[in-house]
Amino acid sequence: MSENDKWAWFSDEDATPALFKPEPSSSKTDTPGLRLDIMAPDAALTPAGSASLGKAVALHLEGKSEAAVKELLSAIEGGENLAELHAALGHIQFELKQFDAAAKNYAKAAQVDPKHKTASYNQGVCLEKVERFKDAADAFQRALDADPKRLEARLGLGICLLHTGSAERALEAFDQCLKVKADMEPAQFGKAVALHLGGKTDQAETIYRKLLARDPNSEELLGNLVAVGISRKDNALLKEFSERLFKTLPNSPAAIEGLATVAFSKGDFETAHRHCAKLVEVASNSFEGWFNLGVASQELGRTDQAAKAYAQALKIRPESALAHVNSGTILQQQGDLARAGKEHERALQLSPDLTAAIWNLALVTERRGEMEDAESLYSRLVKKHPDWEDAWFRLGYLRLQRGDFNGAVEAFEACLKRRGDWVDAHMNLGLAYWKKGDAAAARKAFEKALASDPKSVDALRGLAGLAMERQDLEQAFDMQSKLIHLGQRSPELFYNTGLLLQKSGQLEDAVKHYRQALTEKPNIAEALLNLGHALKALGQEDEARTCWRKALESNPDLAASYFAG
Repeated sequence: MSENDKWAWFSDEDATPALFKPEPSSSKTDTPGLRLDIMAPDAALTPAGSASLGKAVALHLEGKSEAAVKELLSAIEGGENLAELHAALGHIQFELKQFDAAAKNYAKAAQVDPKHKTASYNQGVCLEKVERFKDAADAFQRALDADPKRLEARLGLGICLLHTGSAERALEAFDQCLKVKADMEPAQFGKAVALHLGGKTDQAETIYRKLLARDPNSEELLGNLVAVGISRKDNALLKEFSERLFKTLPNSPAAIEGLATVAFSKGDFETAHRHCAKLVEVASNSFEGWFNLGVASQELGRTDQAAKAYAQALKIRPESALAHVNSGTILQQQGDLARAGKEHERALQLSPDLTAAIWNLALVTERRGEMEDAESLYSRLVKKHPDWEDAWFRLGYLRLQRGDFNGAVEAFEACLKRRGDWVDAHMNLGLAYWKKGDAAAARKAFEKALASDPKSVDALRGLAGLAMERQDLEQAFDMQSKLIHLGQRSPELFYNTGLLLQKSGQLEDAVKHYRQALTEKPNIAEALLNLGHALKALGQEDEARTCWRKALESNPDLAASYFAG
């Protein structure tokens, strides 16, 4: 496995459907989003034994909200502790978008009058507006305890439960709403979202489609169907609704991300790159957009663009282990091993078991010559992933390099259990066996390598070497001949073949091969010496003496040893 095999494309497998906040003063929903009928005028604005309340109502009706607030605060500070005063103050503060203050005043109204009809409910609405979903859910539950039939409170409870991750409880709330009012679109939408979050995407899709039939251009519904397609890896669904949403809203991040996902799944990285570039243009803070722009750039070989994209992704989400890994792979490609190692180490700090980080750090460490550390990392990988043949191969190679032949045999055999036709693994297994003295096992490994690749030069050389070692001249010559037939031209190959021919008495062919060896590399002392012996045996003594003289000039010690006897 190459270094480039282990970067990742970020796709939110658990694509989260849209969740929508309730809108103020809306008794009707225009789209099947999660909206509430809240803040309808009620007794909170009806004078009830308080002159200040009456003045506040009059001021509010004249559009003087700030003055109304001052009147109500003055009354409360003056000791008028009426639930209606607190509720009226909360109502006006809500209109002024002072949601925290409004929530506090509704809470005070409920404390003064636990039976107040709207205080707890409206407190929940205010808390939901500032995304205090757990507190809002508690408020809606109190409203339901006071009035179990209040559908708006149950709907609000369902919304907040979705936001707090309690999809199953939210589903119960929406189902109870729909038992009372089957055509309640916000509850239908909420149910679909709860099913979606609970992994029941088929049921969610059915509801989304029914609602979409009533509102074909709903951004929320189209976006959630895009999310269903992403989570299910359903490219047909994803393409359909991404294109529909893109046609309706060309700058919709959900639509663009969906189209990019389809392109990635097809391996169309140019199109994916274009969509991701558009995504970061319309949503500059999109981590997924920058991350996947980096991946597309990396796949297209645009390393500088990829590096910039990952840098932007990490600015948005510095705790992303995957972004650190992918940034590290770019640095590996650029040869900056020091910084690459730091990126992978940071990824492992964030996610200690992240396989891609361990693998790439091992590769970087090995390339830096830190073999002991690299071997430790590969060992860690195969312990975690026993079926990962690439890690076994690297581990075996390092063990072979440091002379742990038994360990190398173990690693290469484990590798070949997963990928039995891997020529290099068979070759290295053969070398390990040969080094540990098991020539029979080495020969078997080399033969398997040759069976997987009949043109394997390394396998032929290995078998030739083993044949020479056991004095099987016929097989050694056969292997050498195949190497020459494959176009190998090394002087060592011609020399060894000539030697085999000479030993078998084929002197004229031996002379030809010695001459070819010397053509490739003149003045090889051994070739000159043996060429001289072959020529003498053929009766060509003058040329033989010339060869011996050249051999002596090339290597006096070697020539002297031959003539010593």
